[in-house]
Amino acid sequence: MKPRERHVLLLWMLVCSGATEAFDPFTIGAGVAGTAAAAMLSPMIYCRFKECCRPDWVSFKSTGLKKDLDNKLFGQHVASRIILKAVDGFMSNDNPKKPLVLSLHGSTGTGKNFASQLIAENIYKEGIKSRFFHVFSATHHFPHPKQHLHTYKIRLKQWLKEGITDCERSMFIFDEVDKMDPNLMDSIKPYLDYYDKLDGVSYQKAIFIFLSNEGGDVIAQTALDFKKAGRRREAIKLVDLETPLSLSLFNNTQSGFFRSSLISKKMVDYFIPFLPLEYNHVIQCVKAEMKTRGILPNPDVAERLAKDLVYFPKSERIFSTIGCKTVDKKLHFYL
Repeated sequence: MKPRERHVLLLWMLVCSGATEAFDPFTIGAGVAGTAAAAMLSPMIYCRFKECCRPDWVSFKSTGLKKDLDNKLFGQHVASRIILKAVDGFMSNDNPKKPLVLSLHGSTGTGKNFASQLIAENIYKEGIKSRFFHVFSATHHFPHPKQHLHTYKIRLKQWLKEGITDCERSMFIFDEVDKMDPNLMDSIKPYLDYYDKLDGVSYQKAIFIFLSNEGGDVIAQTALDFKKAGRRREAIKLVDLETPLSLSLFNNTQSGFFRSSLISKKMVDYFIPFLPLEYNHVIQCVKAEMKTRGILPNPDVAERLAKDLVYFPKSERIFSTIGCKTVDKKLHFYL
């Protein structure tokens, strides 16, 4: 503990114990003075040691997010650019009119969860361990929507209100949106809209992120078309995918976004595509995992692991069917 922190903690202990009376020549009002000092010092001391919704705990690092997206999120030039632009613009606005709403789509293992974690790591001092970072999983939190839809709606409303009351700069992640009931999804709409307050609480500074494998086939087909046409992967732009992606979600009866007001009422700010990963991206993932484990990246190990994964289309073996999802689990077999 730093000297200054010890002094602050000692002062707090003295105030709380009533020992401050020993320093006051006037005994009348000493108790009141001690109580007032305690009330004034309490938040300052608590927030010095415990996470609070204050700038020293919640502060966006734009350069940090850019660096992480550039160096850690492989093969996702479209997603990286849009995420940085969207989050940077939103967090630099002290009075946004509505929450930031992002919907990340792509096949498994392409980095959707990882990208949301990178955002959190560059907003909260505690990163994904922050109590202001909330994750809802469709299969865990809402496993039986047909039987308990009304109950789930009530619970979700309560969880959102509690989270935003704790910190206006909260993040809410909804994973496996493709497995959520469209009616439950629509119940979120009021919290994403242009309301100053709902039930006395403002959601305008919150970030909502939806994660889904839905649309992965549309994204993969676009990437394959570019490949077959001899066009560079990096030439793919958001405009090539956003509209067909949102339409496929809206019209898919198996989608959590099926006929959703979140789409028809333009509540989602960006539908962000995550491209299927190629062989060279898997190699980058393996090397990054080795580095994370404190192991010197070995190209031979990375290539052997990458070659053993399954790729599609079968005849051409261009894209990994599981992206980089199992790299961390498989690596020890190749060391």
